[in-house]
Amino acid sequence: MTTPTVTKAAPAAPKTATPQTLGFLLLDNFTLISLASAIEPLRMANQLAGRELYRWYTLSQDGLPIHASDGVQVTPDASIAIPLTLDWVVVCGGVGANRSISREHVSWLQSQTRQLRRMGAVCTGSWALARAGLLDGFEASVHWECLAAMKEAFPRIALSARLFSIDRNRFTASGGTAPLDMMLTLIGRDHGHDLSAAISEMFIYERVRNEQDHQRMPLKHMLGTTQPKLLEIVALMEANLEEPIGFDELAAYVDISRRQLERLFQKYLHCSPSRYYLRLRLTRARQFLKQTSMPIIDVASACGFVSTPHFSKCYREFYGVPPRQERLYTRSGRELQDEQGRLAVVPDMLEKEPISRAVAALASARGESTYASVPLR
Repeated sequence: MTTPTVTKAAPAAPKTATPQTLGFLLLDNFTLISLASAIEPLRMANQLAGRELYRWYTLSQDGLPIHASDGVQVTPDASIAIPLTLDWVVVCGGVGANRSISREHVSWLQSQTRQLRRMGAVCTGSWALARAGLLDGFEASVHWECLAAMKEAFPRIALSARLFSIDRNRFTASGGTAPLDMMLTLIGRDHGHDLSAAISEMFIYERVRNEQDHQRMPLKHMLGTTQPKLLEIVALMEANLEEPIGFDELAAYVDISRRQLERLFQKYLHCSPSRYYLRLRLTRARQFLKQTSMPIIDVASACGFVSTPHFSKCYREFYGVPPRQERLYTRSGRELQDEQGRLAVVPDMLEKEPISRAVAALASARGESTYASVPLR
């Protein structure tokens, strides 16, 4: 069992009139909602305080316009080559962040850490900090899609499924609107709870989530507290994907019969225990296939399958394609991108009709583990 990491507070900002300066490093295909969720609280903090508490710049490797994952083009304020005195750096990631990180990004982040008060990331930007070795020994959050891959690639990081993590002078948020909660927490630590509460009111944000909130809705929120044995069984399943536990053993752990266990799953989760366990293992396998270069035989073993043929058969029956084809789909989702991950536009197509950014975004998303994962009725 993993020992819980104690999250330590970030150092408080000095109570001076000098504003803190933030640099938001945008990676190709960053998620616009995460960037806005991180910047808007700063804007409102200044507005409500009646003075400049924070100032910020958007940065990219070369200072040229950069596309968000939804195709919206953003022109950064500067390139990372321009010297700026920054107090914080926030890396903004998104789709395919591990493919968007360059040597220049890594070198710049490593050089910045020696002079910064805080360093953070939103969405999949944590991958860049990890690549630079700046999260070793820290607790960190990343979007749940990347958790499995990052745990495999960076074992020295205490990766968490929490919405956000603040550990000393590192702060990381999972994505979506989670950066809003994280920034409100940091602003509250810097300038008091009254300011962060007022920002929340201005944004009509009913509840500021804290560091204990998790990204995905826990099963206990769907079932309530009336089925503690079922919750315990599912937790055991999730913790034992590589070496699945037998159902008789699972039932014995929570002191119920095998028949009672099956009834609980049918009544509350609408499937058999074996089906639910298989879904958990295949979901993990899909993340490995799409986010890592692990050989398929290793993916099968890591997800508790006795052989590659058995794994392929189960995967094909569940997702409609074999694991090898899933890898091909992941690659084909990048066909509209160049080697740097930017959208590749064919000149003669521009003469006829502009390429829809929504279509390009969908093509890019085809390589993500959640692509077509929710069947429409």
